[in-house]
Amino acid sequence: MTTDRQIAFERDGAVTVLLLDRPAALNAFTRELRSQLRAALTALAADDAVRAVVLAGRGRAFCAGADLKEAGSGSAERELLDEYQPCFEAIATMGKPVIAAVAGSASGVGMSLALHCDLMIMADDAFLCAAFGRIGLVPDGGASWLLTRQLGYRRAFQLAIESERITAARALELGLANRVVAAAELMTEARGWAARLAALSPQAVAGTKQLMRQAQQAGFDEIFRREAVLQVGCAASAYCRERVEEFRNKRTAGTTPAGQGTDGSKR
Repeated sequence: MTTDRQIAFERDGAVTVLLLDRPAALNAFTRELRSQLRAALTALAADDAVRAVVLAGRGRAFCAGADLKEAGSGSAERELLDEYQPCFEAIATMGKPVIAAVAGSASGVGMSLALHCDLMIMADDAFLCAAFGRIGLVPDGGASWLLTRQLGYRRAFQLAIESERITAARALELGLANRVVAAAELMTEARGWAARLAALSPQAVAGTKQLMRQAQQAGFDEIFRREAVLQVGCAASAYCRERVEEFRNKRTAGTTPAGQGTDGSKR
């Protein structure tokens, strides 16, 4: 039996664009889409040639949430734990940045998916919506945890129970999105951003992601120690050695960057 393709890849050098590919259904999640997304994220995590990922939806929406045509076809608990959570964990543990490029709507668990990404860029006419309350559900896909830590209890609670539509401008103001761009430029800007991140030290990017993900739960002393351990490996990397040598050569040539003292300190 042939499985319908519900995920697509677009590769450009060290950047991969991963597309939810159900445009007629606004990329709503089916069981098959969850399975394919998990497999795709796992493959990208293991591919050393990929240094940054853009996650987007084909067509006019990022993801409209769960496909209600499949609702009630199984245990919601098992579906969330066995099918959704591995996708979100794959994003969190991947040693490379994942940028959510949100066009149109990111609603329900589609919003959760976008929030699980490391960075978010939104089209100026896009929006987020915790739509669970509209159909008598609690937030899921980790949305309760993500929103409370980002927004605080009162704002997150109101947003969730009232299923508030959060415009791109409001998402930027709240810190849910990093950037907002013209809708026509969304994918160009997302690809360009990913390419710039892909040019950075993969070891430093992976380490920074690991530290900041862990810092949401670990204490200061624990994170301080982990920073020290990871810094040893980063300092020994070819990327770091090359950048330090470039800096030294500039100083030797008398081209110390403006605003910096000859000892390397900021003025």
